[in-house]
Amino acid sequence: MSTILIKAATIVNEHKQYVADVLIKDGLIDRIDSVIDQQADEVINAEGLHLLPGCIDDQVHFREPGLTYKADIYTESRAAVAGGITSFMEMPNTVPNTLTQELLEDKYQIASRNSLANYSFFMGASNNNLDEVLRTDTSNVCGIKVFMGSSTGNMLVDDPNTLEKLFAQSPMLIATHCEDEATIKSNLAHYKQLLGENIPVRLHPKIRSAEACYLSSSMAIELAKKHNTRLHILHISTERETHLFDNTIPLKDKRITAEACIHHLWFTDADYDTKGNYIKWNPAVKTEADRDGILRAVLDGRIDVIATDHAPHTIEEKEQPYLQAPSGGPLVQHALPAMLELYHHGKISLEQIVEKMAHNVATLFQIEKRGFIREGYWADLVLVDLNKPWNVNKNNILYKCNWSPFEGNTFRSQVAYTLISGNLAYANGSLIEDKPGKRLTFNR
Repeated sequence: MSTILIKAATIVNEHKQYVADVLIKDGLIDRIDSVIDQQADEVINAEGLHLLPGCIDDQVHFREPGLTYKADIYTESRAAVAGGITSFMEMPNTVPNTLTQELLEDKYQIASRNSLANYSFFMGASNNNLDEVLRTDTSNVCGIKVFMGSSTGNMLVDDPNTLEKLFAQSPMLIATHCEDEATIKSNLAHYKQLLGENIPVRLHPKIRSAEACYLSSSMAIELAKKHNTRLHILHISTERETHLFDNTIPLKDKRITAEACIHHLWFTDADYDTKGNYIKWNPAVKTEADRDGILRAVLDGRIDVIATDHAPHTIEEKEQPYLQAPSGGPLVQHALPAMLELYHHGKISLEQIVEKMAHNVATLFQIEKRGFIREGYWADLVLVDLNKPWNVNKNNILYKCNWSPFEGNTFRSQVAYTLISGNLAYANGSLIEDKPGKRLTFNR
């Protein structure tokens, strides 16, 4: 039975901070106490470091299978672990799209061999695979993903009858990408008429507009209320949408929840002039008022979780003209440092970061024994040094695509150690890859 003893860490957990030792046995947190005098196979001196539950990212695109020239489960899980993300939930718009149970299981098999982090995969919905969706095992699959806006391959669900059936019959949480396709097409046609093919990227938030987001989000919520569906709306990008959500209901009782992403909490439309397509995401980065409104909703509980929507593309793809450049960018390695930077700026507390990036994700997805620093729980843990500045550059980026929208930024906080299911996976700048992550399971 392997043991790790973490000494004198400042623990940030369940709205409290305190200094304590943590003993880990055979992957689980065995004991938390002010002082633990016990022999262990490995001792980590955590004096001056903050111990957080590992982040759980409920929205990533790791591109495997089919798009592995951009990224794969091995490379991106390594980057996630280096960034303090201990578990991820990956989306179905790979190639082929994950629209059958067999294709879903193929991804689990790849992850069981190659993922350094813990993992789960969403089952994909289309206009014609309802029977496959209804076969999904609620105990070991995180949820159903519905694209209510443009997507890869056969994954746009825009048939009203299909949407009604999905929301009425889904055995589990439905996670939605909400942008109204008709509105986007109309906006794009308008700007093509004005500018031809030479549309600048600064018009991206006008094409994939606030109106398109609100129309789709409000429709999803209407459907969920009609059928009492467990709905989770991803990557809220507008201040207006935040008022669709409730902060008067305890999270465990909410039927409708929402997610904010790092890029919508950091960038604004003013950044298109310098970042260009490198901050082209769907939904689009919008105004300063939208960014600030999303943060207010995170802080007051209308938005429940913070995630990345990590979606890498190659530099060559991103440097194409606006209409050809794909949307999305890599974020898992830098999400926690970026949020800790907002902490340093006085915009969010450490306790709130932990709540939104670990506790709440575990609660709303009903993940078994993860997301909290508790005795008997899996030791998914991250130790951070809040006062160790570092600069993001090509030499320390771990994404396969080898770029980051944060290049040139100096973060004040750095991940020192990451433990995955009780195994040390990252220590002082080095990855330790001898133990793979585990498949997430769910209390449903």
